[in-house]
Amino acid sequence: MSNSMNSQKKVIVGMSGGVDSSVSAWLLMQQGYQVEGLFMKNWEEDDGEEYCTAATDLADAQAVCDRLGIHLHTINFAAEYWDNVFEHFLEEYKAGRTPNPDILCNKEIKFKAFLEFAAEDLGADYIATGHYVRRHDVDGKSQLLRGLDGNKDQSYFLYTLGSDQIAQSLFPVGDLPKPEVRRIAEQLELVTAKKKDSTGICFIGERKFTEFLRRYLPAQPGPIVSVAGDTVGQHQGLMYHTLGQRKGLGIGGTKDHGEEPWYVVDKDVANNVLVVAQGHDHPRLMSVGLVAQQLHWVDRTPLTAPLRCVVKTRYRQEDIPCTVTPLDDERIEVRFDLPVAAVTPGQSAVFYLDDVCLGGGIIEQRLPLVTA
Repeated sequence: MSNSMNSQKKVIVGMSGGVDSSVSAWLLMQQGYQVEGLFMKNWEEDDGEEYCTAATDLADAQAVCDRLGIHLHTINFAAEYWDNVFEHFLEEYKAGRTPNPDILCNKEIKFKAFLEFAAEDLGADYIATGHYVRRHDVDGKSQLLRGLDGNKDQSYFLYTLGSDQIAQSLFPVGDLPKPEVRRIAEQLELVTAKKKDSTGICFIGERKFTEFLRRYLPAQPGPIVSVAGDTVGQHQGLMYHTLGQRKGLGIGGTKDHGEEPWYVVDKDVANNVLVVAQGHDHPRLMSVGLVAQQLHWVDRTPLTAPLRCVVKTRYRQEDIPCTVTPLDDERIEVRFDLPVAAVTPGQSAVFYLDDVCLGGGIIEQRLPLVTA
């Protein structure tokens, strides 16, 4: 689209106070769009320590907008976040699963509440975010592509988006390597140029995950049992542990078991038992496939025949060649070409053909290499 055509189009950029959204706003200005920013507050700090650093992020977003000469709107989506993201997050943990709230936040807040507010209240033609993904339009349909920078690709977190949402969204940094984004920010003398990328879940920030969970969910201590049936320790609550976890188990070298590290290989929720084994590639940790539900296909067309593609069962994982078979409209079975470690119920399985993100679903169960 030419700059003159863009000048009629209004884009609201989700300004997080980070470098990616900062540079996104500038890139869109260079492309001729009418650009404004929006800072979303999704979490009410529940104590004086400001774990979410929302005040700092807002100040940084405002400083960037001032520098670029654009208006910054603010909106509080904390109630929507609590109802649609956080309560689900707690329910999943209670059920012994390991959810990914960032995926749900994108689905319910950034590409729903924000998209609707920008279009209806601010008159936006598009929203834009600093996600490392690309949009590709084919035959009137918008596809979601991996970001060009493979180290930073964030399509895994956006698989729930449909073509219609993608068509209303712009991802300006998706075509750039991360160092180039920082270089642009430095050239523009933006306060976010050297700001560290945010890590962790937004409502937890840098604090210890177990401490945070303990405030909201009562923990049930129970035994840690080896695959051979020996009790080797005590856990403080199944929800604090995830498959493949090594650190924080509190099991040292135990009598008769040697020094090889222990890994979580299963969670027996019914009996409140954490099952562990020694070795990162123990057969009990390996899966030959999975069953996924709560499916979201980007083109919104259910799968009707087996599909050869690749899958990721967690962020930044290497692509896993697989065959996907529909069980019905709501569930699919995925068979890996080779066994995969630490496939975790509650996490997302996301599918790709080359660079195109097809969609994904929530892992309902893993198909173990060996049964207990």
